[in-house]
Amino acid sequence: MGAHAARSARPAHGSAAAQAAGPRDLRDAAHAAQVRELTAAGVLEDPGWRAAFAAVPRHVFVPYFFTGRGAGHERLWGEDPDPAHRARWLRGVYADAPLPTRLRDGALVSSSSQPSLMAKMLEALEVRDGADVLEIGTGTGYTAALLSHRLGEEHVTTIDLDEEITESARAHLARLGYRPTVVTGDGARGCPSRAPFDRILVTCTLPLVPHAWLGQCRPGARILAPLSTGLIALTVRDADFAEGRFLHTSAYFVPLRGATASPTAPGEASYGLPYELVENERFQFMLVLTAGALHPREALDLWRGEGRPGRERFGVTVTAEGQWSWLDDPQGPYVWPLGEWGTATRGGS
Repeated sequence: MGAHAARSARPAHGSAAAQAAGPRDLRDAAHAAQVRELTAAGVLEDPGWRAAFAAVPRHVFVPYFFTGRGAGHERLWGEDPDPAHRARWLRGVYADAPLPTRLRDGALVSSSSQPSLMAKMLEALEVRDGADVLEIGTGTGYTAALLSHRLGEEHVTTIDLDEEITESARAHLARLGYRPTVVTGDGARGCPSRAPFDRILVTCTLPLVPHAWLGQCRPGARILAPLSTGLIALTVRDADFAEGRFLHTSAYFVPLRGATASPTAPGEASYGLPYELVENERFQFMLVLTAGALHPREALDLWRGEGRPGRERFGVTVTAEGQWSWLDDPQGPYVWPLGEWGTATRGGS
């Protein structure tokens, strides 16, 4: 596992001492500042995760990222010969924001997730010492490193479809001495050779929960996955049943690649609806969750009639026969089937 001590904070960039400091000092100072900010924001209440974030520097996993500039993308790189560009890279790496790390034909295929959101997800995973975790969507390897620090690398498996992504993640992890099991494969099929798991953490948006995951979980396991624009926390009873509610927080990830029923974009599903409601995050969530099952006007009438419910009032049930979302009660009057399932998985963390 290899515990890595947190580095202490250095003087601020604007001071004379900071200007005389080397690149390592500036990176260490930015990393320490990030941990302080996440702690102050209340997303690192668990001392175990606080120690993990302090031990794992994000810049190791994001040696470069892309930023939108005009009609194209600009690549910011930590080894850029221009010091102004390097400074922009460092500020970006330690900002609380998602960072695009891989583009293909102009489309985003992988990213480094927003640190505060990952902290919320890791806390919501409710891990215990000795838990075996499967991460779907390796991305940069950053989350796998956090999991490895907290649980021990022997308890962590991470999978991604793209060999280029997994090879890069292995290299990033090895730089810090972490060697979890990194698998190149279709995350929708899970990882039977490493099962059973106590937790499955997903870092790509799904249209549906793959049934194969349930059979690779121990009874009582927890699956935390982005669905619609929220995070569903499922408790697995057995290979044929899982159920749970959404967390209250919003979540936006790189979507599942190759899905036949990706969530409908709000602009497509909301034609003719009042603009202020289309822009309402809570209504957007319901609109996407019920796309294909409810007409947008029906969704709007129900949402208003039920007191404009937030994400935490919705849930999902997965069985061998199918899966559906619901409002308040899985046996209640408001139940909607989820869409058809596609295959390949990409993610980012």
